[in-house]
Amino acid sequence: MNQTLTSARRRPRLLHHLFNLRREEIGPVVIATLFFFCVLTALMLLRPARDALGMERGIESIRWLFLGTAAVTLAVNPQFGWLVSRLKRLQFIGVTYGFFVLSLVGFWALLTFAPEAVGQRSGQVFYVWFSVFNLFVTMVFWALLADRFTSDQGKRFFALISVGGTLGAIFGPWLTSQLAQPLGTPSLLLVAGGFLLLAVAAAWWLVRHAPDRTGPDVTVAAGGLPREVERIGGSAWAGLRAVFQSRYLTGIASYVLLMTVVATVIYFTRLQMVAAVSDSMDARAAILGNIDMWTQIAVLGLQLTLTGKIIQRFGLGIALAILPIVTALGFIGLAIYGSFAVLILLEAANRSVQRGITRPAREALFTVVSREEKYKAKAFVDTFMYRTGDVVGAQTEGVLGRLGLAVGGLVGVVVPLALVWAALGLWLGRAQLRRVAAPAPESTAPVPANPAGDTPVPLMARTTPRSVRPRRPRPFEL
Repeated sequence: MNQTLTSARRRPRLLHHLFNLRREEIGPVVIATLFFFCVLTALMLLRPARDALGMERGIESIRWLFLGTAAVTLAVNPQFGWLVSRLKRLQFIGVTYGFFVLSLVGFWALLTFAPEAVGQRSGQVFYVWFSVFNLFVTMVFWALLADRFTSDQGKRFFALISVGGTLGAIFGPWLTSQLAQPLGTPSLLLVAGGFLLLAVAAAWWLVRHAPDRTGPDVTVAAGGLPREVERIGGSAWAGLRAVFQSRYLTGIASYVLLMTVVATVIYFTRLQMVAAVSDSMDARAAILGNIDMWTQIAVLGLQLTLTGKIIQRFGLGIALAILPIVTALGFIGLAIYGSFAVLILLEAANRSVQRGITRPAREALFTVVSREEKYKAKAFVDTFMYRTGDVVGAQTEGVLGRLGLAVGGLVGVVVPLALVWAALGLWLGRAQLRRVAAPAPESTAPVPANPAGDTPVPLMARTTPRSVRPRRPRPFEL
């Protein structure tokens, strides 16, 4: 009996030592990890079909598809903002995911019952649809996490939760390889829809399992739980206005824009070099598959080992500045050596650092903004600004190519951008610290003095005694 109790006590200590998790945080983190696993599995099931359809009319057509995708995301943003204003949180999350599930069913019906109607035009429609779908389902996931967890928690375990997405990104292509022949490609759309429905269930479970942290934008009921029935309200265009009225949100939007511009330049550089290496579609697929495999392995290693420690030890600013520095060094190496192997290393390093370090750090920036900004402003930043960066990067790479400027010309563009990008990351890290340290206005909502029995207590209330007055954190201190 004593040995059992001792092992039970050691387990939370081990989790705290390895992942910096407290006992009451284990459940919400596991649920969020499963949530992200389902989302990324659905995305990676569909990505091969998207890429194959997009390449039907050559690389140049993809540049214009990027432009179409940016226009669609701009048009969809006020519709999403309207949903956020009018519906309860779980309702608009369910409606968003449900819309994409119904769209998948529609594409499945088209491929199954009217395959002769599927051509290049419908393939381009699917490409644009998937690109919008990809951004919105991941944005909704991270917005909910920024709403559920505090800044301290985001720094400690957003990287750990990202492991679920990485495992989903590995599991999705494997599942495609196993199911494509026995079920047929159209049926994969239904499988992806099933994983999205599981993601909705995980969102509901997360909201019910981990009550909201208290704060100025959270209404608390008499029983001590936030009112899930409350709507966020506001205008459908509030997110766009918030981005341009807040220096902090403008900084995040600019960071995302620079990141996607550079990532898209790398993407098209890879396509050009892969096309020059081989004319065989199978050989190209094998090369791209190897890049993806080693990238995912690197991402998983970073998420499990370094990411959380880097953020906690050096702060968000340093974590955000790592990606531009790595990218600049990679382009300089590519200009010096100009080999395909260096390109593979550059892209693998860029994508692994972006997913393994930058993404968790960037999402932690949203833990200190209002609830309306978490869903509306974040939607604008993570969809339209992201796709705008794609368009700018694609057109920049195309113009430089038509001017006859090779990798050396790209270095002259990318390195100055990376320096501005890194400086912006450092500024965002300091701005986030200032927002954490700023005293929050007192909430007039009643808080139970001594909750007891089976009444759940907000997650942070369990770990922070009300009698302890919060002190101003020192730089890089959590």
